[in-house]
Amino acid sequence: MAAGGLRAPVPGRCGYFVERKKRFCRMIPAQGRRFCGEHGHQEEENDRKRIPCPLDPKHTVYEDQLQKHLKKCNSREKPKPAYFVQDINAGLKDATEILDEQLPISSLSKEELEDLIKKLKKASNGIKPILKDQMLSHQALQEALNDPKNGESAFKHLKQQASILGNMEKLHLLGPGRCFIEFGAGRGKLSHWVDIALQDAENVHFLLVERATTRFKVDGKHRKRDYIFERLQVDIQHLCLNKVPILEKEKLPVVGIGKHLCGAATDLALRCLVESYSTQYDERNEEPSPKRFKSDKTDIAFNNSADERSGKNVSENWKPVTGIVIALCCHHRCQWKHYVGQEFFRTVGLGPVEFNYFQRMTSWATCGMRETITEASTIDAKSKDQSNDIEEHDQVHNRIECSSDSLQGLLTVEERKQIGRLCKLLIDQGRIKYLQQRGYNAALQYYTDSSVSLENVLLTAVPSQSSVPQPTA
Repeated sequence: MAAGGLRAPVPGRCGYFVERKKRFCRMIPAQGRRFCGEHGHQEEENDRKRIPCPLDPKHTVYEDQLQKHLKKCNSREKPKPAYFVQDINAGLKDATEILDEQLPISSLSKEELEDLIKKLKKASNGIKPILKDQMLSHQALQEALNDPKNGESAFKHLKQQASILGNMEKLHLLGPGRCFIEFGAGRGKLSHWVDIALQDAENVHFLLVERATTRFKVDGKHRKRDYIFERLQVDIQHLCLNKVPILEKEKLPVVGIGKHLCGAATDLALRCLVESYSTQYDERNEEPSPKRFKSDKTDIAFNNSADERSGKNVSENWKPVTGIVIALCCHHRCQWKHYVGQEFFRTVGLGPVEFNYFQRMTSWATCGMRETITEASTIDAKSKDQSNDIEEHDQVHNRIECSSDSLQGLLTVEERKQIGRLCKLLIDQGRIKYLQQRGYNAALQYYTDSSVSLENVLLTAVPSQSSVPQPTA
């Protein structure tokens, strides 16, 4: 008997049993056929051969129609948009500093591990291990938070989104005359709630950056509005914001946001904003004239006259990126070649070898919570209806990294948790230093409780006062 109690396919549906899904295919076959086009090769009377598509083997195509299919296959390489610039945000170009082989932590001897931990603690000396709590909320989400129809998983997402908006409001980043760029946008829910919070704001636009094709997007809810709610399907590594049409035309100050931006994607986003975009913006615009509104509390300095704004001092100091708010995630996916804190690591006597081990050891921060994670994953697997609802991106990786090595007897679970947190903090500190060197006040804070998300650290940055032109009397 097939999975789900089905002895036979549903009448009028394909007769092929999909082993991976433990059910029959639900596609409708052609009249007189038992199988759909995808599984037509199962028909004994069908002498046409189906082969895997060379562009994407997840689907098949008739061999005699291969050339025709390749011209319209959704997996074919599409023309690159104007804002695609190969590796513009990639970072490290020197291949000599990229490790050819990343050795597992289990390959270390006891002495090597102890030496590595000593280096970690020495480099972390002076860094505050306890972050400030900034668990806020926002009225835009209160109705959704109080809706009993939302399950536990949806409630956790809403609580995090509410806190991110609360932190943005505290930094005065929720205002008119801005372009919000959501990195790793997925369905675009964070931008959706920012839009709800800014219902009456003027001249607000949204750019949603996501390299993958995403289902169940919220974009459709924003198509009839009189502003831009545009999705950029491109890897952050290749995104040149200066060539995005709306930013070329409007020259609005940018606010970069993200919820659970995985590993290296955070570094790519930071470099995209404060290095690639800001540097090229300054080169292209000697006399920037961004649109401002009197009700905007964030950048009161920009309320000066156009003549004042065109002065040399103002043009030198103006920041095209007015704020960054990113919920961090998946430090074990960080890569040295993309990492923005390389200079910081070198100043504390570390390099790519230590970074390789530290980014793997970050998963130890959740080792003591393996049973909780497993239970939560089981519940989520039963309740979720699409992959974008997964709260912790790499819980499986964490469990493997915590249990697969041979160091279980050398460190207690609590010691491993402390070391993992320290590794995450050290990597994030490099990002803070990177932003500070480029004229930003940057900070790390807890934006939600660990019971809501184990990845509960928020990175925020706004231009420092010394980088912003002061208002004249």
